[in-house]
Amino acid sequence: MCRLPENAVKTLSALLSVLGALATFAVASTALPASAAELELEGPRLRVSGMLDGSATKAFIEHLDTGKVRVVVFEDSFGGTAEAAEIYAKAIRASGVNTEARGQCYAACAYAFLAGKEHRFGRGIQVNGLLIPVAMRPNSSELQSRWRGDEAQKTLAEFTAVSSSRPATLPVCTSDSPRGALSATTVASPATVSSAAPSAPRENWQPDHGLLFSSTPTLFGRVYNTYYCDGSQGRDVSKCEALSDADPYKLGVLTP
Repeated sequence: MCRLPENAVKTLSALLSVLGALATFAVASTALPASAAELELEGPRLRVSGMLDGSATKAFIEHLDTGKVRVVVFEDSFGGTAEAAEIYAKAIRASGVNTEARGQCYAACAYAFLAGKEHRFGRGIQVNGLLIPVAMRPNSSELQSRWRGDEAQKTLAEFTAVSSSRPATLPVCTSDSPRGALSATTVASPATVSSAAPSAPRENWQPDHGLLFSSTPTLFGRVYNTYYCDGSQGRDVSKCEALSDADPYKLGVLTP
């Protein structure tokens, strides 16, 4: 029986992992409808799923205020509003909890995830993906510091502008879009815990445009890949550009 050399097997496994990650991202982007955020407390872990639309911000803050939550787990959260992202991120930073992303975490979810004291991908057999919207392809020097500490929140501010006449919007996965594709959907600004809330920010991100950090399980451990998607690829994320100089751990996107 003819057997492939060990290095060839590893190369083939890595290639299949890349294709698998892209396929999973494509399926997730086109098949899941948007849903309001849901919270579930599992011991010291608070699981957040669904769109960060602001409907659960008060309950989220109350959970963190108890001091019993140690890890906030974002699971399959496909967007939300810029205002809600800031509320989640502020509460996470203030409580000093860690964050974890299981499955797919896009846009608003990504920025809330980055606010954790330590932020990691979840373990298991699932493919994890973190989609961070960007206005343009970052160069190598920008990548090195863009998502470390407060820089992540400065990046969020770059895409918002105070507007008293327009509600906040973020790319979300909607069932009304063709095949459930990501679209820039306008949603009402959420009620905040403060009665003196500022004017709702206007979001400028584009759907399907950003950096996708993926983690795929293989027989040889997890394979990490990073892609730049300029939005022109539509639902076919296999056309996104693979970045060789964007290891999520070195960039600070993931905590060792």
